[in-house]
Amino acid sequence: MGPFRKPQRSSGAGNEPARPSANEPDVALDETTADLARIADEMEVWDGSAGADSVPTEQGRMASLARRLGRSLGRGAKTGTTGLADRLMAAAPRIKVRDVATLRAHHPDARSAEELADRIAAAGARASGAVGAGAGAAAMMPVPAAMPVEIAAELLAVAAVEFKMIAELYEAYGQPAPGNARQRSLAYLSVWSERRGLDVASPATILALSKTAALRKSLRKRLTRAGFRKLPSLAPLMVGAAAGAYVNRRDTARLATEIRRSLRERQPADPSYWLTARADTDQP
Repeated sequence: MGPFRKPQRSSGAGNEPARPSANEPDVALDETTADLARIADEMEVWDGSAGADSVPTEQGRMASLARRLGRSLGRGAKTGTTGLADRLMAAAPRIKVRDVATLRAHHPDARSAEELADRIAAAGARASGAVGAGAGAAAMMPVPAAMPVEIAAELLAVAAVEFKMIAELYEAYGQPAPGNARQRSLAYLSVWSERRGLDVASPATILALSKTAALRKSLRKRLTRAGFRKLPSLAPLMVGAAAGAYVNRRDTARLATEIRRSLRERQPADPSYWLTARADTDQP
């Protein structure tokens, strides 16, 4: 069943919990996706293109996300990695992805796609590390029953950050996914689950992406593997903000390296995209 279980309700006599309204899980899902979108947006703080005001709130955002997850799991929403995959798929289209023109405007000193990708990858690793630090600090609190929810929150937050990083790496290399926001989000989620730079513009990939059930299954498997890798961090000698930050930063940097290796092997859809993007940013 994986490392995530639905919290048990108290069944004491005369203490029957009130029945939730039918739409409460949907409200919790919407709130969770909004939290994930905000956490992913904070990646822009770490690459220097946004203000630093939100950096100290990372732990607060993680606590908020964990609370929402805990409430929704206790109200009959889908549990385990199925519920996490659904939340990630719902959040992905809401995560802001900067196109190459915006990225170049935010990083005017980046003289090539490689230099721009360096900044995106570094920001993704730092943001992922910040998520790990917030979750690690929360896991040190003496509330063992809450730890699976803390892990679930961290998995989703890191996935959201890595999703944004992947999408912007594709933009930096001139290989953005085609389609509308939902179609593009499915493409980048597939890349995230496969941990390699798929050719998201190829007909075979586009056809595969039309099968959302297969993608959901792939996401569940990826989240399960990631969850089991997180479990050792609950051991007394490994718990803590520093350990969580280090592990997340290392894993996200490794993912960026793999994605960039694949992207370098393909030519951009428009060979002049880099110069065109710069020209667009120079317009009044």
